[in-house]
Amino acid sequence: MKKTSQTILVLSVLFLGTFTFAQKGKMENKIVKSVDQHLDASIELLKKAVNINSGTMNFEGVKKVGELFKAELDQLGFQTELTNGEAYNRAGHLIAKREGKKGPKFLLIGHLDTVFELDSPSQEYTMLDKNMMKGPGVADMKGGDVIIILAMKALKEAGVLDDMSIEIIMTGDEEKSGEPIELSKKDLIEGAKRADIALGFENGDNNPKTIVVSRRGSSEWQLKVTGVPAHSSQIFTEDIGVGAIYEASRILNEFYLQLSKEKDLTFNPGFILGGTDLKVNDDLTGGTAFGKDNVVAEHAIVHGDLRATSLEQLERAHKIMREIASNNYPNTTAELIFVEGGYPPLGLTDGNTKLLKFYDGVSQDLGFGAVEAVNPRNAGAADISFTSGYVDMALDGLGLTGGSGDHTIEEIGDLRTVATQAKITAVMLYRLVNQKK
Repeated sequence: MKKTSQTILVLSVLFLGTFTFAQKGKMENKIVKSVDQHLDASIELLKKAVNINSGTMNFEGVKKVGELFKAELDQLGFQTELTNGEAYNRAGHLIAKREGKKGPKFLLIGHLDTVFELDSPSQEYTMLDKNMMKGPGVADMKGGDVIIILAMKALKEAGVLDDMSIEIIMTGDEEKSGEPIELSKKDLIEGAKRADIALGFENGDNNPKTIVVSRRGSSEWQLKVTGVPAHSSQIFTEDIGVGAIYEASRILNEFYLQLSKEKDLTFNPGFILGGTDLKVNDDLTGGTAFGKDNVVAEHAIVHGDLRATSLEQLERAHKIMREIASNNYPNTTAELIFVEGGYPPLGLTDGNTKLLKFYDGVSQDLGFGAVEAVNPRNAGAADISFTSGYVDMALDGLGLTGGSGDHTIEEIGDLRTVATQAKITAVMLYRLVNQKK
């Protein structure tokens, strides 16, 4: 793994525990006051962004949100670009860069798209009270994008942004990745290769007292089973065996028995079809099956997902699942396919853990209280996972929190956390750039 000399300094300070958090100095007070001064404008920016439909497949809407945030970052002196996502059938990404002379290189990650497409009943924000906003993508994650911009404004106004090397990538397909995923996530991975520290501004588990140091990856699997078709009166005979449905059920049951107690590992069969003839949808979301109660099933197919906290855990699960699928009932065969792509795990590393302690120290110094690691079972897959193995330290969940109802028409965010998260982010970046042994 690549490390700049500045990042090695940061790591050594964090690991040795020699950095002590001082009371806020003059510069940090200036940063905090700047966040407060720009807060109302940032809330208005959030309202404007939420009212632009940017469901992943509404390319024009995603681009409009990108243009909105691009204009803000242009004013802060970033070199910005809206990329073309035609090669992977998506809208593209917003990329913004600044080159500084001090400290580690930062990658800040957001996304422009939401799960709310043009046919969604949720299209605009409503205020439930003076603090709670309901709207499509308010928490996941237009609020996080606005927090990034607000933190950059505070650093700019304090006169310290020019010192920093920061790359911001707001993807246009986090909620529904483009294909091939190697092209969809290429810009993000390249950004991670250039960075030392990655910060994601998803909303985590919606608890402002937690932060994400590891995320489970998400991948797909398919199970295809065949049996010998025959009259049902001949099932269990030596020539016919048990049929495809019994074999599929055996495999799924063994998955449960052998792997369900593995900490933080989940494997969900999303649909199953079985019978004499099957027609499966091209996108593997379902299909139709034909069969009769007096015919032994010839085919069965299962489609599911698999989530693990590390590559080692994922590989171990793959091995056990393959062994189970190969130990077939008589006269049946099974093919288990692990689909390439998906989201890799963001593994728990020493660097991530030490960066959490640093973040927690900043939060407490600013009067916002202690912050601890979120249970990875409570945080789904996210774009920051693609930085795994490339950066020395990573945190996620720095976005707008305190709400509920993610991915539903009841999605809510607590606007009070916009200022809180922006202050912690800005002060943390300032300290990371300016700390000394």
